[in-house]
Amino acid sequence: MWFRNLLPYRLEGNWELAPGALEARLAERPLQACSGLTAQTRGWVPPRDNAQLVYGQERQILFALGTETRLLPASVVKDAVKEKAAQIEARMGFKPGKKQLRELREQVEAELLPRAFARRRMTRVWIDPVAGWLVVDSSSPKVGDEVLSQLRDTLGECPFFPLDTAQSPVVVMTQWLSAGRAPGDFVIDQDCLMKSGGDDPAAVRFARHGLEGDDVRRHVKDGKFVTQLGLVWKDRLRLVLAEPGVVRRVRFEMIEQDRAENDVRGDADENFDADFRLMTGELGALLGALLEHLGGPVSR
Repeated sequence: MWFRNLLPYRLEGNWELAPGALEARLAERPLQACSGLTAQTRGWVPPRDNAQLVYGQERQILFALGTETRLLPASVVKDAVKEKAAQIEARMGFKPGKKQLRELREQVEAELLPRAFARRRMTRVWIDPVAGWLVVDSSSPKVGDEVLSQLRDTLGECPFFPLDTAQSPVVVMTQWLSAGRAPGDFVIDQDCLMKSGGDDPAAVRFARHGLEGDDVRRHVKDGKFVTQLGLVWKDRLRLVLAEPGVVRRVRFEMIEQDRAENDVRGDADENFDADFRLMTGELGALLGALLEHLGGPVSR
């Protein structure tokens, strides 16, 4: 349940759906298994180990998008097409042309797809209507687009939009690294990715490396920009901030340490309630602090 990546979207307007009403709408579009020649399906799935599609607590909402994809490796298709092409050449005395090869590929995919293995992926989504956030547990904008597209198909509208801040995260992170410190409760950690401009940018990555030295800042002086920067927030969360405002590799340092030391056990539902309350409280405060240091949101 603990989010490891934060792909944030801002709420424009009001969120009126209570958890029960949202559950009823999501239930109209559950995840269906791939069938026939369908290569991928998407639909809503329970975010935890029960049949409930929406979990709500103190106006915080959790739900999940499920995706089922049939796995048909390109190498398998290529080998099958090559075999059929060889059979045609042996029978007809000439190699198939481009058009015939394309038709062969379509034929092979139609034959193999129904027998291909299916893989399921679940992406959790958290809505905080009070602070105006929708957060996808992913670092991929493509996955975020899938979530919002499915939400629009389900609800007819979706008042959430990609986060746009007054200051560019790349510019701000570059300023922080150049100065050797981050503002507020943030501390620069030991991970960084820098890139130069242009169509074929040079890239320099530092991992588990002190970033306070002249060897690091020299790259900024040479014109490189910081596109990923490791940060620690309040000695509680370790993370990587990346363009265009995505938070990656979130680690709940103090919480994990406390659990290891105290061997926390108990009722599963009670633990889930406590974990969700703690997670949303920590991440909500983190997102608020990041938003403040990036100059606030730009309204549409």
